[in-house]
Amino acid sequence: MDLPELDPEIIDRIVEMAWEDRTSFEAIALQFGLQEKQVIALMRQQMQPSSFKMWRKRVSGRKTKHLKQRGFLAGRFRSQNQKGS
Repeated sequence: MDLPELDPEIIDRIVEMAWEDRTSFEAIALQFGLQEKQVIALMRQQMQPSSFKMWRKRVSGRKTKHLKQRGFLAGRFRSQNQKGS
């Protein structure tokens, strides 16, 4: 999987957002231009194997990680660092 050149600060923020249950992959794509497969590849690269497996097990099939599967939109928290509407 090809990943763009990213600054360490950007990588840390992407990992932080991916680790959060309520931050969707679409929000990461909007802010950083990385698709879900690229985020997964980045997480695999940045994390220890056991931590990556735990994260993948937790986010696989989780509705909150995909905007289209969420049952809510209004009232969700948005960081001041996050782009988009």
